[in-house]
Amino acid sequence: MRDRRPPSAAVLLLHGGRETGLGPPPPGPLNLPAARMRPFARALAGATGDGAADILVRPARYAHRGWNGPREDPYHDAVRALDDLRREAGEIPVVLVGHSMGARAALRAAGHPLVRGVVGLAPWCPADDPVAQLAGRDVVLLHSTRDRVTSPRESQSFTARARRAGAHACLIAIRGSDHAMLRRAGAWHELTTCVVTGLLGLGPLPGAVTTALRLPLAAPATDGTLDLDRLDLGRRDHAPSGHGRPGAGGRGRT
Repeated sequence: MRDRRPPSAAVLLLHGGRETGLGPPPPGPLNLPAARMRPFARALAGATGDGAADILVRPARYAHRGWNGPREDPYHDAVRALDDLRREAGEIPVVLVGHSMGARAALRAAGHPLVRGVVGLAPWCPADDPVAQLAGRDVVLLHSTRDRVTSPRESQSFTARARRAGAHACLIAIRGSDHAMLRRAGAWHELTTCVVTGLLGLGPLPGAVTTALRLPLAAPATDGTLDLDRLDLGRRDHAPSGHGRPGAGGRGRT
């Protein structure tokens, strides 16, 4: 039996939570936000060869259930998880995948030196959250047009703010779904896997996503908004190293 090679990259999953809550998340299957991320973990593990490509797919652990205002507890949990990955595996590229509150934590933690990109699922994107930490990072937000918990319009505005700060950012709208990503669940899993593997250089990104991530800093939010139903996930444009964009690979509530 051959020795397992050190990982060459990692995906860190951050589940949703609550706006406030100082208690710990419930254990095991009672933690429904964490359970919702497991199909994403399985899809990502399968796409990376379940170890054949030496990609770690790992959930972050939260000390508290909520964001808790200026405490920003999940953000600090994300940074600790990234530091743990660095001690374990060294200077490997990481893509953060977060849902709702977990997406907010991922976007806040994107300034960590390991982070190459963020995929935010139904993200919680308050208008006053900082974006400077996203400079040089790839940011792809996925949001249902019918989300009633977090705002797809705020996500759209966030991509424009992030772009002006130097990020490569876009939004993919998913029609007919919901905040929990249960309606059209397969589309969420497939699209997330496609984007994550593309950002890690394990496969091509859809051409429209590549184009959106190349938009100039001052491009309006609408220019970087795509419709999932108009994307062809089966036909993707191969991009050169760095995904064909200057600077790439640099450095809910509920």
